[in-house]
Amino acid sequence: MSPDDERGYGGGPGRTDDPYSTIGGTRQTRTRLPDGEGDGYGGVRRPARTSRSLVMVVGVVVLLFGAIAFANMGGDDRGGGGAPGKAGGKPDSSSTAATGTKPVTEKNGSLPSGFAHDEQGAQSAASNFAVALGSIEMFGADTRRTIVQATHDPAVVESLLTGLAKAYSPGFLQNIGLNADGTAPDGLTFVSRTIPVGTKTVEHSGDTATVEVWCTGLVGLAGQDSTKPVAASWFTVTEKLKWIGGDWKIQSSSQTQGPTPVNGDNRASTADEIADAVKGYGGFTYAR
Repeated sequence: MSPDDERGYGGGPGRTDDPYSTIGGTRQTRTRLPDGEGDGYGGVRRPARTSRSLVMVVGVVVLLFGAIAFANMGGDDRGGGGAPGKAGGKPDSSSTAATGTKPVTEKNGSLPSGFAHDEQGAQSAASNFAVALGSIEMFGADTRRTIVQATHDPAVVESLLTGLAKAYSPGFLQNIGLNADGTAPDGLTFVSRTIPVGTKTVEHSGDTATVEVWCTGLVGLAGQDSTKPVAASWFTVTEKLKWIGGDWKIQSSSQTQGPTPVNGDNRASTADEIADAVKGYGGFTYAR
């Protein structure tokens, strides 16, 4: 989900710049399959756009990024960035090694919770928050409230929801090809999925942490009559976290485009293949 600079939520397309997106960094993340069936996370991000609404107010750029970029499709998703890290340097062995620490101890509804009160826990939380905030559930008013309440500091929840309600307006939803309630028209499958590639701790001190999550995302409408096919984008989300009530919560977040690798020569799949893949492959619970 690369951001362009139109109506993105947090540094990407869409609201204030790009509602969907997340972070990247030197350290890589390890993934664990969810208990049972695939989870409800999914997210996406597209060309970045400039933040204009609540995202600027609350600093949450992870929400509509993909959709907005998607709504204003036409930007070049290719980028010249490489993987995050020190220029010209190679990551040390620990950056890609699994820590062996259990990522979460429980779930808050369908979302992972109970992250460790340490640097690893903050990175795991940031990754999973990025996934949830970039999912199709953010397009429905009720499910959006559930996600925001589960991932954010209670002090910013209501103001954030107010801004997001304006961002996910009927006009915006119609512009990206969805129904007024955020669902896809008959015969089409709406795809919005964020996939963290790696995390990096920018700052960690006791009950606060700033984590970057480098992500790739998918967003678009899959189906025979779709005029906005599913496309991939790359972006980095920075989340400022605080330890509240025994778990990490987001106080604010921002998003930037890339690093974006060179596109491969893979053949683009058909709309039906993409729709079947999204329905058939569940997401992960991410852990450092």
